[in-house]
Amino acid sequence: MSLIVFIKTLLFGIVEGITEWLPISSTGHLVLLGGVLDLGMSSSFMEMFNVVIQLGAIMAVVVIYFKKLWPFHTKKNRPERSWFANPAASGAAGGFQRFANNYLYMDKIVLWLKIIVSVLPAVVIGWPLDNTVEKYMYKSVPIALMLIIYGILFIVIEDRNRSKKPRASRISQITWRDALIVGLFQVLAIIPGTSRSGATIIGGILIGLSRPLAAEYTFYLAIPTMLGASVLKIAKFGGHFTASEGAVLAVGMISAFLVSIFAIRFLMQYVRKHDFKVFGWYRIALGILVLILVGAGVLTNTPA
Repeated sequence: MSLIVFIKTLLFGIVEGITEWLPISSTGHLVLLGGVLDLGMSSSFMEMFNVVIQLGAIMAVVVIYFKKLWPFHTKKNRPERSWFANPAASGAAGGFQRFANNYLYMDKIVLWLKIIVSVLPAVVIGWPLDNTVEKYMYKSVPIALMLIIYGILFIVIEDRNRSKKPRASRISQITWRDALIVGLFQVLAIIPGTSRSGATIIGGILIGLSRPLAAEYTFYLAIPTMLGASVLKIAKFGGHFTASEGAVLAVGMISAFLVSIFAIRFLMQYVRKHDFKVFGWYRIALGILVLILVGAGVLTNTPA
């Protein structure tokens, strides 16, 4: 890998690490960046790269929230009280309850089950549309339009909810219905420029989740969603990389991971005191700029 390619790849990782967690569309930024910076890779590799690089960012969630998400404990560290209100004395139910009390944090198991419910709409609806979206939507103009549309939605929704008190502010207060609705909003993010985190945060706020809770749940939801999307893209690419392709992917993922550590912590601190309107205005400004650059011929409207 040449120094120039290394620096360009590092820039992709930095952009991914910042934009994956802020509601401004990481895929949209990566596609637009790819229209300006050429890594010298094939278009099929770049399609895969723009998704798989997000695994580096996702690992930052695993590191930061490991204790909140890891569902296992040792028998020695089992809670004093059973999680089950009516423990079964014998049979399969009793055996499972004893195993769960000895080795599982059942509240975290329930959280993961809710996350799975949130992922299902993306699998059922989003997966079949993947090829169509890649063919028609990975272009500068559709990305710019999505940036503007969702930027306006952020501003309108924040103004509408300004005086409303959130119904839920803790992870345990997220219902199964909430999980499904947030998952349905995530489907909107198959169109680049929408923002996966932006769509799910908007959905969460609309159904009564506090901003910090909506953001935190979005982080958790990213783990299985982006892991599945990455496996799909790698399989579609063929699963084989040249040495240069492997190096580019590794540098992008590592830099995305390191930057994401800071981006996640920044966002969680930010949303405790501020709303998301600033990100809405940023999206609108960037979308308008992209349309101007396309009109001037600086950016193309061909698939990146």
